[in-house]
Amino acid sequence: MSATARILDANANRAREALRVMEDAARFALDDAQLCRQLKSIRHELRQALAGLPQGWLEANRDVPGDVGASFSTDDETIRAGLIDIVVAAGKRLGEALRVIEETSKTLDPAVARRIEAIRYRVYDVESALHLRMGTGRGRQWRLCVLLSESHCARPWEDVLRAAIAGGADCIQVHEKKMQGAALTIRVKRVLEIAHPAAVSVIVNDRVDVALAAKADGVHLGQQDLSVRDVRRIAGRTLLVGSSTHNLDQAQAAVASGADYCGLGAMFETATKAVAEPAGPGYLRAFVDRFPRQPHLAIGGITPDNIARLIEHGARGVAVCSAVCGVDRPEAVVIALREALEATAPATGGPTV
Repeated sequence: MSATARILDANANRAREALRVMEDAARFALDDAQLCRQLKSIRHELRQALAGLPQGWLEANRDVPGDVGASFSTDDETIRAGLIDIVVAAGKRLGEALRVIEETSKTLDPAVARRIEAIRYRVYDVESALHLRMGTGRGRQWRLCVLLSESHCARPWEDVLRAAIAGGADCIQVHEKKMQGAALTIRVKRVLEIAHPAAVSVIVNDRVDVALAAKADGVHLGQQDLSVRDVRRIAGRTLLVGSSTHNLDQAQAAVASGADYCGLGAMFETATKAVAEPAGPGYLRAFVDRFPRQPHLAIGGITPDNIARLIEHGARGVAVCSAVCGVDRPEAVVIALREALEATAPATGGPTV
């Protein structure tokens, strides 16, 4: 029985299995045709690279009952927190298997080893793109995010925060553009103290440094801020990352970069932020049609009086500022918005991987 054949057989199987896991993640979790094609192509290249070996040679030397390592496993091999952990493990397994095939092939045919080496380097690029595209794996579809800005609050900001949470807000974005880093970090930590016991997420507008320092759940980026990719280079998968988008091209770029959710706006005229022309509910509809599982927050001039228009266009979640912060009874507004949204289909998690 050939040891070389057994090594090649075991690692060829590992590589094919890992590629299939990654391909199915791209196909079924991300709906990403390009990544799916790339991974499928690599799988076929691997098969072709090994086709020069004598037909049936690997299978004839397979000895599962005699494999002394078949029964060995570690605890972390049996535990996966989510799909992204499955994909990360598959990528590592794939790289290791290809390296073993490459080295072992050098004893048989250097040309095969060179083909495997080329495949291995292709895998590194595709693996990186797949991991980036999957975001944190913790993305969720919030129903109602309140942009908490003290300058827009009719009551003390802590009162507004508590009222919003009591009404059913499931996300708070700390939106204090003029506040300096130290003061903003203190503010975010205080919001976390109030929000987290109620299982409400806290996102920081713009400032990835503050989000990391305060240990917030995530950061929200505008079109002029750092890119999603830049934030991943700084924070890895520590932070949820949201991206403001105003058209489908921007949305495509955000989704491809692994944004955990997209802001869609502006839906209507808004006093909070001047816009040349609102993107409108039509953009919301186009986004939902293009990215049906991507978490989103429609934003801009949304009130209990006009939210029905957005629900008709597919809205699963909205973000508001003045409509909640600028009134005497913020809790009542949040309740009205939540009731309108919850009258539709249940919120879905999107690509929670």
